Amino acid sequence: MKIQRRIQTGARWLVVTLIVGGCVHPVLAQEKSPEPVKGVNGNVAALTQGQQQTTPPSAKRSITLPDAVSIFLQQNLQLVAARYDVDTADAEKLTARLRPNPQVTIGSSGLPLNFSGPFISQQTFAYGISRTLELGGKRRKRIDAANANSDLARGQFQMVVWQMTNDLKKKFYAVLLAEALLKLSIENQKTFAETIKHTTELFEAGEISGLDLRRLEVEKLRFDTDVANSERDYELALRDLRVTLGGDYRAMDIEVAGAVDYYQPYEFSFAEMRDKALAARPDLKAAQLSERAADASIRLQDAQRIPDLTVGGGIDQVPSGTSTYNVGVGIALPVSNRNQGERAKALIEKRKAQNQQQMVTNQVLSDVDKALVAFDIQKRRVELYRTGVLTKVNEIQNLTEFSLKAGESSTLELLDAIRTRRETLASFYQTLFDYQVSLLDLELATATPLQK
Repeated sequence: MKIQRRIQTGARWLVVTLIVGGCVHPVLAQEKSPEPVKGVNGNVAALTQGQQQTTPPSAKRSITLPDAVSIFLQQNLQLVAARYDVDTADAEKLTARLRPNPQVTIGSSGLPLNFSGPFISQQTFAYGISRTLELGGKRRKRIDAANANSDLARGQFQMVVWQMTNDLKKKFYAVLLAEALLKLSIENQKTFAETIKHTTELFEAGEISGLDLRRLEVEKLRFDTDVANSERDYELALRDLRVTLGGDYRAMDIEVAGAVDYYQPYEFSFAEMRDKALAARPDLKAAQLSERAADASIRLQDAQRIPDLTVGGGIDQVPSGTSTYNVGVGIALPVSNRNQGERAKALIEKRKAQNQQQMVTNQVLSDVDKALVAFDIQKRRVELYRTGVLTKVNEIQNLTEFSLKAGESSTLELLDAIRTRRETLASFYQTLFDYQVSLLDLELATATPLQK
């Protein structure tokens, strides 16, 4: 009977479950897949739904070179990490100002070994306080050494800023170059498309054979590939600039403002550039600061050989007797340890800093010499293009297009004119980019802004 009742109960629950499921399932289906609304109301609903689902794309931020430098100095994560070294050096300055802490002692003497009898009257309680007095001006010299190390950390940070800012500018000009080449390839693609259209019309009119048209159709792949490659180079260069700027990479949606074909000639002399470099190079300043820090370390280590004085006083209290005062003075005897090792290391660091300073000085002179020679050569290359070559290649392509429409030249001649113009302009843009890079290399060598 019990088994039969259980079976009946289970059957009832099964029937109820099926009924509820059959009722709920259509409702859920209607909620997930609503029927389309017809008529004017349906169009309004579809338009409203489309507006809710479609988010307007955010406009790209156009930045100039000064804007890029400003963003970079505020947000670049490598610069943020380099600033921590300066903060660490400043924290060492706080430590250098601290004095030794006083020491408090509490003790008891006169405790008997046998605790069976009275012993309170036999004990003596001692309370004392002592402090170490630094001799030889250790604290002042420690502060001087910490200040020198802090200045050195700032000098090294300026080295990082100087080098990375120059690299940022090169990446900015790389985007300008890639953008110019992309625009040139798109322009050539449009010109070629017009050529194919005109050639097709001539073929349909029976004025030319299909061979020239087939050649143009095959040649179209090269122009399309050139556009794709230029677009790839531009997007990659733009993303390199974005990651260098720092901050949130996802929110750094930018485009560059400017043109690679902007040219301004400069005249520099080696003596002028040499003097600027010797006065402004951060790595040379850091080498000089390193020598000053070594001098401060030598003075501190020389002071460390002087032993410190410890003075103290206290009370010896006898519970059932007379209490007494005590005063003491202690000093370490510099018999064997006179800080010889650290003093020797400080002298070695000074000689090392002096050698490094001479090496950096030679490197500065070499950098200026090489950068100035490269700049003059790149300037002459730009001037060669500005003697009329660019105007000639434009005229050749325009005349060839006119001759083709007049039936006096072939499509192959136009193709050759387009290629010549494209290669000449691309080489010109690359030469302008090399000129800007050589100018940035000269700025890097002198650590002085040279562009007006």
